[in-house]
Amino acid sequence: MYRSHVLICGGTGCTSSGSKNVRERLAEELKAKGLEEEIKIVQTGCFGLCALGPVMIVYPDGTFYSRVTPEDIPEIVEEHLLKGRIVTRLEYKEGAEITQPGTNVSLNDTTFYKSQLRVALRNCGVINPENIDEYIARDGYMALGKVLTEMKPEDVIQVLLDSGLRGRGGAGFPTGMKWKFARAYDNEQKYVCCNADEGDPGAFMDRSVLEGDPHVVLEAMTIAGYTIGANQGYIYVRAEYPIAVKRLQIAIKQAREYGLLGDNIMGTGFKFDIDLRLGAGAFVCGEETALMTSIEGNRGEPRPRPPFPAEKGLFQKPSILNNVETWANIPQIILKGAEWFASMGTEKSKGTKVFALGGKIKHTGLVEIPMGTPLRKVIEEIGGGIPNGKKFKAAQTGGPSGGCIPAEHFDIPIDYDNLISIGSMMGSGGLIVMDEDNCMVDIAKFFLKFTVDESCGKCTPCRIGTKRLLEMLEKITSGQGTLEDLDKMEELCYYIKANALCGLGQTAPNPVLSTLRYFRDEYVAHVVDKRCPAGVCKDLLKFTVDKEKCIGCGLCARNCPAGAITRTDYIAPGHKLASMEIDPAKCVKCGVCMGNCKFKAISKQ
Repeated sequence: MYRSHVLICGGTGCTSSGSKNVRERLAEELKAKGLEEEIKIVQTGCFGLCALGPVMIVYPDGTFYSRVTPEDIPEIVEEHLLKGRIVTRLEYKEGAEITQPGTNVSLNDTTFYKSQLRVALRNCGVINPENIDEYIARDGYMALGKVLTEMKPEDVIQVLLDSGLRGRGGAGFPTGMKWKFARAYDNEQKYVCCNADEGDPGAFMDRSVLEGDPHVVLEAMTIAGYTIGANQGYIYVRAEYPIAVKRLQIAIKQAREYGLLGDNIMGTGFKFDIDLRLGAGAFVCGEETALMTSIEGNRGEPRPRPPFPAEKGLFQKPSILNNVETWANIPQIILKGAEWFASMGTEKSKGTKVFALGGKIKHTGLVEIPMGTPLRKVIEEIGGGIPNGKKFKAAQTGGPSGGCIPAEHFDIPIDYDNLISIGSMMGSGGLIVMDEDNCMVDIAKFFLKFTVDESCGKCTPCRIGTKRLLEMLEKITSGQGTLEDLDKMEELCYYIKANALCGLGQTAPNPVLSTLRYFRDEYVAHVVDKRCPAGVCKDLLKFTVDKEKCIGCGLCARNCPAGAITRTDYIAPGHKLASMEIDPAKCVKCGVCMGNCKFKAISKQ
């Protein structure tokens, strides 16, 4: 029996910050103090506050330490674990209500956690993902046992239909309906697939679930196998997720050893197994038919639909595919019931949604909120607001397939239908926050360039259309665009949406359309005034020296890589002063001069 448990995040974010070194140093210190039998170190998945890593939580008191380094460990062991005194300099207090000095602050006391409701992430940061016993201790595999011993396949489907669970991968198709279609097709071989090929820039929701709670995906897929009549499952996971891949391999091995995968599961005679397939990083393989084509060993390209995968999917057999977050909800729905899940969220968007917060926001990380939570609450309360006193400008949801939500819709409740109504979409859950310093034309160009690079090239509207669209955007940001280009661009967007083969091409124009809709004035400024209002587009920038502020120290000139700055004389009323001057013909617009000026005498326009 241990008197304390020390939980240290082992997700990718904290691992990259050095949590492995912290964990190893803690083990050394505990051994040196003879405490290895009293205090247990637990490697967990992601806690969510990724910007604060490495993260450590000490139980039973729940003290939350952030940005812990190996050098901090001796003090934590000596003061906290031996003497019971919290190391306050490492304790995270921001956003917590502290009634008196010295009050312990737990993770749940922070505003980051208060407004969250963790269903898909319920075990992340709580259990050791490499220990099946810890998953079982948290009701793991109970839902599978209930399904195999108490429920018919039709009962499972009805529960999912009644719960209102919709696919969390982007399209939002009702999960129960998908399973119902696959079950209806009679075939001796069917397949269950998991889409873990998370490719949106800034998205890491599925990766965190796999790293922190891999068994929940295995359990849910096994339930699906029983429900539709399949005996084989595949998890298609990005090879760039080495920690997730490793933990999935461990989890599959453990589940087989415990009789929870393979032949005669739980003594019921049901047979089901799961294998991994590693993706090579092609964004298009997030599309279900392209993913299945890749699993088959072929080039990852989408197939025309119909027939849909429920009829002819993997190896032309009836198949279902859901993404990681969708799977993570299913065991809890089976255990707690459809009404429990349907009581959360909105009328048409039930349950919770996981988002990866990134961009111009104080608390970057992973959050899970009830559907219908206002965007303002996510950004200002949970995310801590925009840093450096800047104003909120827009939020991009849905990645390259989504759109921008402007400040005028800051209070919109987040759900599938609301986001679509304003020209955006839920997507898999990436949420990139932008402030007044972001150029929305440049943002549209960034996402479109990503789509052009990731297009598989199978259909002409996507292969050629997105390339022409990108060329128009590049023309505009270089100061060569015309007002006619804006109309042509919009027309091309709608053509691509209507004619592309798969979801990648059909949604590729969304960032352009949404920025044209809400930030057309910025496009006009680029075209008519040859000016980037946010000062981002390099070809439209001009650096100037305010001679009233410049003292002629020459620091800017000494650091200019292009030799574009020279000293001149400036005659002020009653004074003759030295000043600096920038030659626009030589200036490469790198901004080094502006960064080096201590008197803020250089500005960009």
